[in-house]
Amino acid sequence: MIYSINFSKQAFKDLDKISPQYYSNIKIAIGSLAKNPRPFGYKKLKGRDAFRIRVGDYRIIYDIFDTELIIDIITVGHRKDVYDNH
Repeated sequence: MIYSINFSKQAFKDLDKISPQYYSNIKIAIGSLAKNPRPFGYKKLKGRDAFRIRVGDYRIIYDIFDTELIIDIITVGHRKDVYDNH
């Protein structure tokens, strides 16, 4: 099963702010969610229906909709900032 990946407006804005040295690894990690939305090290966030994966010091926050095979990327950001905004 391959999931389709959707980005929120916020996620697009967040990706524009990522420095080029981290951008390619984040892009690869997001792409790999299509094949495996629950990779090693993913975590369910407390207090909300969302998950996160780590890419270095960056976090990708996303929702999984198994019945529709959709991944919604909510936000992407540095670990010190990503949980405050959403």
